[in-house]
Amino acid sequence: MSVDIETIGEEVPLLEGLRTACAIRRLRPDPVPRELIRKVCEAGTFAPSGGNRQPWFFIAVTDTERRKWLAERYRRIFLEYIAPARAAAEKPDYPEAKRKNMLAAIHLAENMQAVPVHLYVAGWKRRGADQTQALFPAIQNVLLACRAVGLGASLTTLHTAFRREVDAWLGLPPECPSCALLPVGWPVGSHFRPPRRPVDECLFWERYGGSDAQSSGSR
Repeated sequence: MSVDIETIGEEVPLLEGLRTACAIRRLRPDPVPRELIRKVCEAGTFAPSGGNRQPWFFIAVTDTERRKWLAERYRRIFLEYIAPARAAAEKPDYPEAKRKNMLAAIHLAENMQAVPVHLYVAGWKRRGADQTQALFPAIQNVLLACRAVGLGASLTTLHTAFRREVDAWLGLPPECPSCALLPVGWPVGSHFRPPRRPVDECLFWERYGGSDAQSSGSR
């Protein structure tokens, strides 16, 4: 697929991108240009970080055998993890929206090897502690950039169940652990605006409380 790296995604309105940057787990196996992965990772580098330390690193795995290595381990752990939800979904009153999300996650796990880019995000520790407060804004920037350029992506941390093995395989030193894996590729289907509960159900003024606190802001 030929794309103009310089211009792709540049015209997507910010708030429109925010509202339609849904998790996309059904991805085509078609390769993604390296220059496009570089572009979305560059967007990640504009995230804020304490002291502007910028502790992040991005490792893009595209080699078929290396993707297979991760996919086999990911699938095994995911199928154990999702088993209770699968059992619950057999009940007729199981919410359809939850069922749809579960099936998409299962599809990703069963087809992880075919996802063209496994993008890992890692970062230096500070004073012996992970700096996830800096890494997750960078991750969100990457996800938004993927939406802008038309790529599908989602966030998973399941690989941290065997992170020590993964990090050694990626060549990361112990003081620079990974925290997330973003499966990235061209989407099957298109981006859409996911359902969200109204903001007035989660926005409060001055203090947390009931409807009066939400509406008046005087408590």
